[in-house]
Amino acid sequence: MTPGVVLDTNVVLDWFVFDEAGVAPLAAAITAGELRWWSCRPMQDELAHVLRHGAPSQREIDTERVLTSVERLHVGVELAAPLPPVRLRCSDPSDQMFIDLALQCGAAWLFTRDRALLKLARKAAPRGLTIAPPERWPAA
Repeated sequence: MTPGVVLDTNVVLDWFVFDEAGVAPLAAAITAGELRWWSCRPMQDELAHVLRHGAPSQREIDTERVLTSVERLHVGVELAAPLPPVRLRCSDPSDQMFIDLALQCGAAWLFTRDRALLKLARKAAPRGLTIAPPERWPAA
């Protein structure tokens, strides 16, 4: 079975907008089908919103190219509702969807640079989830 990953919005931007070198090995693994990238509608909506209204870039962003590429590479999953009563809580409510989806899908990794999510790494590890910055791939 192909291991699954969840990417937060900033990692997706680093990959598709900023061509961040630290994301390249992870991006190559997803593109080659070595990893299954899970995403849900709220994540896709957040990405589209950021691309259209506030991506922090001086460069011209081809929003439709990014969204089409994401659509081609990710596996869309519905975020379960209701969510389990015992779950890891992120201190930033806007990032909760990333941890919830990763745990729901049994993802092996959640890649992020977000401090609120990274703080959950120790609690997520016993559940089989590694939360790490994308540069930790493949060592994660």
